[in-house]
Amino acid sequence: MKLTFYGAAREVTGSMHMLEVNDQRILLDCGFYQGRRDETYARNLNFAFDPQSVDAVVLSHAHIDHSGNLPNLVKQGFGGAIWCTAATRNLCAYMLMDSGHILEKDVEYLNRKRRKAGEPLLEPIYTQDDAQRALESMMSVGLHRSFPVADGVTCTFFEAGHILGAAIVQLDIKEHSTGKAWRLVFSGDLGRTGSPILHNPERIPAADIVIMESTYGDKLHGDYASAGKRLRQVINETARRRGKVIIPAFAVGRTQELVYAMNQLDAAGDIPPHLPLFVDSPLAVNATDIFRMHPEEWNEEVKEFVEEGQRRSPFDYEYVEYVRSVRRSKQLNTLTEPAIIISASGMAENGRILHHLKNNIESPANTVLLVSFMAEHTLGRKIKDGVSPVRIFGEMYDVRAEVDSIDGYSAHGDQAELMAWAGAFDPERLEKVFLVHGEPEPMDVLAAKLRSELGLNVATPSRTNSFTF
Repeated sequence: MKLTFYGAAREVTGSMHMLEVNDQRILLDCGFYQGRRDETYARNLNFAFDPQSVDAVVLSHAHIDHSGNLPNLVKQGFGGAIWCTAATRNLCAYMLMDSGHILEKDVEYLNRKRRKAGEPLLEPIYTQDDAQRALESMMSVGLHRSFPVADGVTCTFFEAGHILGAAIVQLDIKEHSTGKAWRLVFSGDLGRTGSPILHNPERIPAADIVIMESTYGDKLHGDYASAGKRLRQVINETARRRGKVIIPAFAVGRTQELVYAMNQLDAAGDIPPHLPLFVDSPLAVNATDIFRMHPEEWNEEVKEFVEEGQRRSPFDYEYVEYVRSVRRSKQLNTLTEPAIIISASGMAENGRILHHLKNNIESPANTVLLVSFMAEHTLGRKIKDGVSPVRIFGEMYDVRAEVDSIDGYSAHGDQAELMAWAGAFDPERLEKVFLVHGEPEPMDVLAAKLRSELGLNVATPSRTNSFTF
């Protein structure tokens, strides 16, 4: 049995890990790499393995850094099944089509410039048609139901608590050449205990090999109550300045948590009455529809809030408007009254958020509120690090707006929660832990803590590193 790490290896994006056993190749996630633009295009376009050689894909969840390169995998010859939960497939139906549309439009824009400069034209990494073909390959299975994914390999999904449909992947493996049985557990992205909307991550008692995320391996999050208080404070302070709160947020998960938080603040009378909230992201609007479709994923607190507050759902109240059309989105640029605008992308790298930042970042009355993880080299990371001016659509803008951040809404478990999850495994059985999905510093801090406190054998593989068992 062999494991090779092709992405999210000493970095956060591009989750992609290959299991080879019984002459079969199973890919765990097939995510988009996000970073410097030139490197991003080349790396996402070209796989470090032959897609035709992959027999099956097991997808932990729908976030683009985990699912986003599936259409390219199919485009380049992958013909197997893509296994995931039902909610993950429903979300991917919007997310992958949206990604294909963005890639097509980006290449159209770049090719206009390249044509004028006499440079070779580019092809999109994939198109909406490729995304549709990937969706046709998706097979959905519920939690706790075991199913075969390859010869000698059975998969079971468990609750990850990260976003709607996110799953911990358990693979029970019978290796034909040796007769040995293995259990491999892939955490995917682990959510937090006490999430505002979702159930807690499940803990798995036994495994031989664990592939585990480490995004916040060196940090402790603030609690949700503190995050709500800070959100209230930022909104009220900005409203007093007659300004707008501009929030880059991931369309899936973070946006819905924020709307629910503001629904609670409005119900309690803790923010100004009649303060409009605009969710300006077609993908976020569609994703919220999927959240409404899956009330079984909501925890008891959410159900009680809806029933007791007589609200239609966690994501709907009188002053929230979901913006679909470009025309309506442009109208938000002319707002003169206080407002809240949530828009994608979460790292402020593309999408409608760029227009809102361009139009609002130079006004001291406004606040740019950062509530998502910002990978290195992204616009969101530059704003968070205090860079000014910043480049938006090729032009430089001074950052005069207030910049604030709240980490309490993170959908990733913090150091204590990751340690508790890892500590649930039987240490006598657990042979190896591989840390992935983390920048080097938090990953190394978590690795040292897992070794010293739990006595675990921990590796932090780099990209293309392989391990044979």
